Amino acid sequence: MKISTKGRYVLRMLIDLAEHQGDGYIPLKEIAQRQGVSKKYLEQIVPMLNKSDILRTNRGFQGGYRLAKAPDKYTVGDILRLTEGSLAPVACLESGVVECDRSEHCATLSLWQGLYKVINEYLDSVTLQDLIDSDMENAADDYVI
Repeated sequence: MKISTKGRYVLRMLIDLAEHQGDGYIPLKEIAQRQGVSKKYLEQIVPMLNKSDILRTNRGFQGGYRLAKAPDKYTVGDILRLTEGSLAPVACLESGVVECDRSEHCATLSLWQGLYKVINEYLDSVTLQDLIDSDMENAADDYVI
């Protein structure tokens, strides 16, 4: 499994919005500058996030974006499934039902199912708030005298 640029940039954008939650609506230009991401690329991502009710939008002067819910309500798993589709490590697990003709005799199926379970459990246990908190702890460690 490899996470695409879209998945990584969506996470960066949502973490940025979470970190600036108290600042009201944030213009895409500011997010792009802080994250070192093309504004045009973020503009392509935003409609997908709007359809999923992840973002709130305010148009016009002082317009921009903000999270629809608190950062602890968004899991990395939900966000990556939105951007990447299935997080299955092999194609035969993508639909949720193993439809492979060889599944009854597949010596590796249980391995892939176990990996898929671990991936989902881990990513579903990490929230945007966890990522922010972890980053702040790491930043504090950098300043230990």
